[in-house]
Amino acid sequence: MDTPFVPVGYSEVAPGQVASVVTCLEMLSRPTPGSVGLPPRVTLERMPNPGLESYRTLYRTVGSDWLWYSRLLMSDEELGAILGDARVEVFVLHEAGRDIGLLELDFRQRGECELAFLGLVSGATGRGLGRAVMNFAIRHAWSRAIRRFWVHTCTFDSPAALAFYIRSGFRPYAFRVEVQADPRLTGHLPRGAAPQVPLIDVPLLPG
Repeated sequence: MDTPFVPVGYSEVAPGQVASVVTCLEMLSRPTPGSVGLPPRVTLERMPNPGLESYRTLYRTVGSDWLWYSRLLMSDEELGAILGDARVEVFVLHEAGRDIGLLELDFRQRGECELAFLGLVSGATGRGLGRAVMNFAIRHAWSRAIRRFWVHTCTFDSPAALAFYIRSGFRPYAFRVEVQADPRLTGHLPRGAAPQVPLIDVPLLPG
C-alpha cells in the first residue's frame, strides 16, 4: 500500500482540532561530548518507578506552555506500561526543592534511543540548563549499544527547539503532520495553556 501523503495545498482541520508540522531528526554516530554541565545546586535525578499522577503533574508543568498532550491522552494502563518499563528512563531536574525540568529517554527499540521529552519550566530557560541536560542525554544514550539516537519536534514547541537539536548534532530526515483533538477543549489542559496557539471552539449547533 502506498504511503498516504498529505495532499499538496491546504487541508482543512476540523474545529476543535489542532494540527502541527513535526520534524523528525536523528543522530547516527556519537558526537564529541559537550562540556557544559549543571550549575551548583541544580541536579538531574532518575525518577524510579514514576507514579502516574506525579509524572502527569511534572509533564503538565513543563509542557503545557508548548501544548504537550500525548501522555495526557493515555489511559492509566497505557501510560503505566510505558513508565513501568525499565527501558524507559525518566529524569527530573531539581533546584531549591522544585521540579524544573523533565528528560525522558526510551530504549525500547533495539539499537535505538528516542529522546522522548526534554523540557524546562519557563522560569528555568535562558540559563544553559537545557544544554547541560542535552549533554547528559547524549552521553547517556550513547553509553548504550545503540546505532541511532532520534527525536522529533513540532511547530507547537519553542521556536528555539529545532535549531537547538540541530546544534546538538541531530539531523532532520522527515516531516509529518499531526492532527489531534485540542487538549484544551477536552479538559486535558487548561483553556489558557499555550496562548500562542489559537483555540478554535467547536461551533454550537443551532437550536
